[in-house]
Amino acid sequence: MKVGIGVGTNQGKREEQIREALAFLKGLTEGEHFLCSSIWETEPVDCPIGSQCFLNCVVEIETSLSSRNLLQCLQDFELSQGRLPLSLREKNGPRPIDLDILYYGSNIIVEPDLLIPHPRISQRRFVLGPLAEIRPELILPGYAKTIKSLLHELDKNNNRLDKTPEK
Repeated sequence: MKVGIGVGTNQGKREEQIREALAFLKGLTEGEHFLCSSIWETEPVDCPIGSQCFLNCVVEIETSLSSRNLLQCLQDFELSQGRLPLSLREKNGPRPIDLDILYYGSNIIVEPDLLIPHPRISQRRFVLGPLAEIRPELILPGYAKTIKSLLHELDKNNNRLDKTPEK
């Protein structure tokens, strides 16, 4: 199964955190399939005031792990890197590493703690931009447009919102 995973960090030694996460994800990969975007530095979105900028990238791996087992592996890695358990952390607070399943093949998964494709993927430039580098023509399950088109649409809408209305 080809799986997209978003990688992000805005706490601690960010470059080192990204390298360690990529090495971990490469270890989960079965066979040779490992796509990785460049690393983007991005402003925090929906985070507490004063949050540091993030480093983000997207990888695609191939795995036979179930979505549930993969989620558990990712969460275990986050905890091993110093991320607080869900019950103790501030929503969208700083984090040494964040690993999100963006897509899991062509599956749509709706469970209380696992929504795939990621529910905000089409609203997040820090996900769509890196993903467009490695899979621009990908159409996510439940979507009608390619990643490249979703990114273009998001940029177009944001440019419209950022403009000052003429008087």
